[in-house]
Amino acid sequence: MLLKRIITASVLATLIALAVFKLPIEFFSLLIGIITLLAAWEWTNLAGISALYKRILFLLLLIGPMLGVHFWTQILELIAQLTDWPDVRDYSGILEWLVIPPVLFWILVMILIRNAPTGVLNLQLKTHYKGLIGWFILLSAWMFLSRLRSFYGTEMTMYFLILIWVADISAFFAGKKWGVTKLSPEISPGKTVAGMYGALISGLICGAVLSVGYGFQVMIASDFILLSVLTVLISIYGDLFISVVKRQRGVKDSGTLLPGHGGVLDRIDSLIAAIPFFYGCIFFVYRLVS
Repeated sequence: MLLKRIITASVLATLIALAVFKLPIEFFSLLIGIITLLAAWEWTNLAGISALYKRILFLLLLIGPMLGVHFWTQILELIAQLTDWPDVRDYSGILEWLVIPPVLFWILVMILIRNAPTGVLNLQLKTHYKGLIGWFILLSAWMFLSRLRSFYGTEMTMYFLILIWVADISAFFAGKKWGVTKLSPEISPGKTVAGMYGALISGLICGAVLSVGYGFQVMIASDFILLSVLTVLISIYGDLFISVVKRQRGVKDSGTLLPGHGGVLDRIDSLIAAIPFFYGCIFFVYRLVS
């Protein structure tokens, strides 16, 4: 099983890295959109949406806003090229500020899971509320990962992905080696406190390595290291949140598409929670220094 996980993860990481560096922005957004829709299909099952037409409708309700965001961004970039606008990021309007609701949502999720895991696990939401939550977190994840690639380039996007991947790997092996105390046994018996610290330390190291590599000043480097660690922290609770939904549904994995990993949602659960926070911090820091 471990070998299968490693092979699958290696293939996926290679393909995504090639997509980040080689694909034009439009095709990168399309690829991320397809992955998001695959995860959305799995979410409909976890949410208890069983009717085929309702599951298709859920996908259509995601595709519509995706197209709207994509074409609005394209229009702004075209206008920026034809005028003397210095940077389209300064004129993207309310779309940038829409990062605040998902950031607040994931912070709330983190607090609730940390302080009342049993209460969260026993919380019974109606199907349409679960559908709305899935729509909200998946759309925001797609939008801000796409915009990170569009506005802040391939290197920042690749750093974010590497940060999450390294944190996942570190959590897995640190948990296997030193894991004794469970992080949240009610929700995910396999996750340990040692695994969480392994992930956080990896975030610190990633931030430090990048800061040294780019020769950041001390204050900027410390802020970036802190951002990396906090991003990893939120990603851990994104993983736990999806675990809550799976346990409520009575399934181990969100799907079976990825050998050794389960479903697409199982593979991107950390990323879904982390990207709004990471993007929001990058965006607001950019506004402060520009």
